[in-house]
Amino acid sequence: MDQTVDEYQGLLKKALAGNAVFSVISGVAILIANRWLVKFLGLPDNVNLALLGISLIVYAVLLGLGARKAKIKITGAWVAIIMDVVWVIGSYALIVVVPFSVGGKWAVALVAELVLAFAVLQWMGVRRILKSRRYA
Repeated sequence: MDQTVDEYQGLLKKALAGNAVFSVISGVAILIANRWLVKFLGLPDNVNLALLGISLIVYAVLLGLGARKAKIKITGAWVAIIMDVVWVIGSYALIVVVPFSVGGKWAVALVAELVLAFAVLQWMGVRRILKSRRYA
C-alpha cells in the first residue's frame, strides 16, 4: 500500500494544529484574566503577564500557518518541538525558583505536561515522515 505525503504528515499536522489551538486559547486567557491569574499564581501585584499572552498568540499563529502547509518543513517542526521542550524545562525551573502558590505550581506543571504531550506528538509525526522517506 502506497501512502500519500498527507497520510505521513497527518499526525504532525494535527499535533501542530492542536498545539496552535491550545496556545491561542492560553494566550487569550492570559490577556483576559491577567490580574486574576497573577493573584492565583501567587505572584507580586506588579507582575504583568500580557507579554506572555501576546507571545503565545504569535506562536500559535506560526504553528497554525505551519500546520496548513501542503508539505510541512521538518526544520520548522523541529523548531516547534525544541521550543516546546524549552517551555517544559523552563516551567519546571520556574516552579523551583519562583514562590508560586500551591495552585500556581500545579497549574504551571499541568500546562508543562500538556506542552510536553504536544512535543512528543510532533516528534512522533516527524519520525513518521522521516521513516516514510527511508522506505520510499
